[in-house]
Amino acid sequence: MAQPEDSTDRHVARWRGHWVLETAPYDDTVEAITTRIGAIMRHLREHKKRAATEAGLQDFEYDTLHALMIRDTPGTSSPTALAADLGISPAGMSGRLEGMEKAGFIQRTTDATDRRRLGVEATPAGIEIWREVMARRGQEEDEMLGVLSAHERETLSTLLKRVTLHIEGERNR
Repeated sequence: MAQPEDSTDRHVARWRGHWVLETAPYDDTVEAITTRIGAIMRHLREHKKRAATEAGLQDFEYDTLHALMIRDTPGTSSPTALAADLGISPAGMSGRLEGMEKAGFIQRTTDATDRRRLGVEATPAGIEIWREVMARRGQEEDEMLGVLSAHERETLSTLLKRVTLHIEGERNR
């Protein structure tokens, strides 16, 4: 039984044989894969933003809490390391942390042995709201991938890992 047509099928059909691509190689399958990966990523980004908003966070606040919580020392970081993880400037990080501290999601600390060294710690309120958004995200991810069998999910994960390893290998050359 044939699967129903999705937006990617229509996209690929529009471009197949298009005169613009006469001089460029075009592979329907490669186009379909990359377009579907893009659609999945857009869906996940939109859902993450919605889950954060429903919990009472702006998406950048959730991103900051998430980066703080998934560290080797969960919930603790220096502002500099956090800014580097998030790809933002130290000044941008400072402004972000100020608002989050006022909201009660984080607290800034100073090192007991060197008062010049600053730290950032998630508060119990910050941890709780991060967990709430994580639960909402997890439910959506489970539902989204629930259309696949356990074996299909494992196969997909393995295939995507091969692609990821190739990308990471290219970056490290």
